[in-house]
Formats: sequence, C-alpha cells, structure tokens
Amino acid sequence: MKTEALATHVLLELWGVETSLLNDAKALEAGLIDAARAARCEVLGALHHQFHPHGASVVVLVAESHLSIHTWPEHEYAAIDILTCGQTLPEAGVASLIERFRPQRHSIQRIARGLIEPAMRQIP
Repeated sequence: MKTEALATHVLLELWGVETSLLNDAKALEAGLIDAARAARCEVLGALHHQFHPHGASVVVLVAESHLSIHTWPEHEYAAIDILTCGQTLPEAGVASLIERFRPQRHSIQRIARGLIEPAMRQIP
C-alpha cells in the first residue's frame, strides 16, 4: 500500500535576480497570481507589503492553500513558498516564477506534507 500526501510544499530560492524585480510589491503580487493560475489554483485574494528602503512580502491565498514571497533586493534574493493540495501543478507555478524573475541560479525543494498511511485513511 502506498503512503499518500495531503499537500505538496515547494520551496523555491532565487539568487541573482535584478533588484528592480524584487522591490515592487504590486508586481510581485501579479507574478504570484500568475504562478497560482499556472499551477491551476483558484485565487481567493492577496496581500502585499512594501518595506522601506527595500524589500517586499506578498501572500496569495488560494483555495488549495497559499503562495508567498519575501525579497531582499539588496542581496538579489527571493524566498518563495508554494503550498498546494488537490489536483494542482506546483511545478508549473515554479516554472512561471523562474521565467518571470530570470535568476542567475535557483534551488527547489519539494516536501510531501501530511503523509497519510493507508490504514489511517479509513474513518470509523
């Protein structure tokens, strides 16, 4: 019997990103919304905050969970989370973000969340 995950959590780190791309909270929000749609998520809402003198945080709430980004333009770095469940395609969201930000390098970690053993799936 196969263990199943309730959700997939993708951690994406981007290095060497053009500073101007990381310092515009509204543009970052648009990028996360595009990534959510590419991942086949239902967008419910978004919240962004522009830090001064630089940096931003954005969270996009989706029916399947969330996408978030926090940036450090002074280091040309962004940390992105995509947590989804159901029939989503988080890798499509990752591809959308890599294409948008064009990092010099990136890393991707995929974590299975909520591992459920077959015997645990049965509800008494």
